[in-house]
Amino acid sequence: MALDPDMLGPTLTGALIIAMFVAFAREWRTPEVIAGLGVAVLLAAGILETPDVLAVLSSPAIATIAAMFVVSAGLVRTGAVDRFARFATNRARARPALAFFAFLGAAAAMSAFMNNTPVVMLMIPVAVQIARQTGQASSQLLIPLSYAAILGGTCTLIGTSTNLLVDTVARDQGLEPFGIFEIAPVGIVAATVGICAMFVARRILPVRQDMASLGGGQQGRRFIVQAVIDEGSPHVGARAREVIAFNQPERRIIDVLRGDLSLRRDLDNVILEPGDIVVLRSPVAEILSMKEEGQLGGDRRLQQTGARSSALVEILIGPDARVLGRTLRHLRLRRRYGIYPIALHRGGTNMADRFETTPLAVGDTLLIEGAPEDLSRFAEENGLVNVSQPAERGFRRDKAPLAIGIALAVVVAAALNIVPIAGAAMIGAVLVLVTRCVEADEAVQAVDWRVLGLIAGMLAIGTAMQKTALADIVVGAIEPWLMGLAPIVALACVYLLTTVLTELVTNNAVAVIVTPVAIGLATALGLDPRPFVVAVMIAASASFITPIGYQTNTLVYNAGGYRFTDFLRLGLIMDATTFVSAMAIIPLIWPLVPA
Repeated sequence: MALDPDMLGPTLTGALIIAMFVAFAREWRTPEVIAGLGVAVLLAAGILETPDVLAVLSSPAIATIAAMFVVSAGLVRTGAVDRFARFATNRARARPALAFFAFLGAAAAMSAFMNNTPVVMLMIPVAVQIARQTGQASSQLLIPLSYAAILGGTCTLIGTSTNLLVDTVARDQGLEPFGIFEIAPVGIVAATVGICAMFVARRILPVRQDMASLGGGQQGRRFIVQAVIDEGSPHVGARAREVIAFNQPERRIIDVLRGDLSLRRDLDNVILEPGDIVVLRSPVAEILSMKEEGQLGGDRRLQQTGARSSALVEILIGPDARVLGRTLRHLRLRRRYGIYPIALHRGGTNMADRFETTPLAVGDTLLIEGAPEDLSRFAEENGLVNVSQPAERGFRRDKAPLAIGIALAVVVAAALNIVPIAGAAMIGAVLVLVTRCVEADEAVQAVDWRVLGLIAGMLAIGTAMQKTALADIVVGAIEPWLMGLAPIVALACVYLLTTVLTELVTNNAVAVIVTPVAIGLATALGLDPRPFVVAVMIAASASFITPIGYQTNTLVYNAGGYRFTDFLRLGLIMDATTFVSAMAIIPLIWPLVPA
């Protein structure tokens, strides 16, 4: 039997939200799955009805975010973002300080108008190249890159899904819609102050080695060579690992092929047999030496494929990668691409014991060895990012002006209220498809369906809060503590509450839960709710002190070889500067006066 919302509804909904927050923080399941489970419980309890959930799917936030993913994909696919990044950084590389500001300024500017995840993924290889050319470690640029992208997203309403979500919830509470540039004064100041603070505090950033460095670097050109073990070879019957010719400082055995089988997983126990093919990584001089010294067998011959140039690269698994959820063992990289996985890093940990049997996840980094052309094919076909080298191909550069024009038209149409943001974004998405800036399958791949699933689920949770009047109950409990205090103190409390929750759980979930509470609290105190909503927007995006609170932090976590505490040190400074910026600017733009 359905529960009576007037009696048990608020209690059950509140308990469920607390349980969801705990599940988010402990990463019990992915956020969208946890949100979906919460909706299912509310449906089963009768607090939500099926029409309530279906109504969520027509939310302007979902349509706008999905469409902006497609518009952003057009900017990425045509090379417009890549060109802008290079223009902003190439001219400054001779001066490290200028390079720092130009690079982070470019990341923030792009993130103001498109989803920041693809911006960061595209800029990670650029950061690595800049670090090499300016004599820095890439770890001194990658955390600032993520933070700059986060701050850039606070500059416009379309800069991050969180802003659009807060705007949607605020509309449902009766507030006027936010303009696309309405929050720009706060975001621009916060981004500017934040980038300056990172420059001043850059010396506390760690000097860490990336995975490619740990794997031995690229000192001298290496080649992959396949050597046949003939009938007359002295190595027949020997353990592969014990053959001196194959295991020297400049030569490394990486596989033994027997028929169509790879014996790499049990290489320590492989006894060489006639017909085996030993795969080695070695400089060309060493290959020639082995041939001259007769170390490759009776007829001294190499496999007819010969020696191929070898590279050791770091591959980042992004949210759109086609290998997500699959294991290296199932991918059969040697058979499909002729490349070899060396290591898998996740959460700052080298998963040496089970790296081939662990399903791949967003933010994982793989150390892969193989011929450059095979590595490029693997990365391109599976939507992966080569951390070591910016992409040089695959862009439809002739369509870049179209993609830029469409994106600008979306912004202008929304800014001048010619068309609502959702309508402008959908028109833009259709245009980038019609003009073939992106293909239909690429557009589907570009949309982060997990984000949309999380947003839909949390909007349904927000509907349950409205139906049970849970937000009013929370406001009633908080109001006595804030009565009599200065309005700026109440604003600061809302900001800090949002910040703390955002660092613990996913920001979109926090936005939906806190926004109605902030509006209700402002109303109870007799103040204009708008500045309180802006505080929630900024604070819900300002996730700096953990590598798991925001997806861009997760992406740079492994790529920079960071530890968990590296984010805490600089993140606390960024939290402080963003808080001070918001508290200084919000009351100037939206006075804390009675509504």
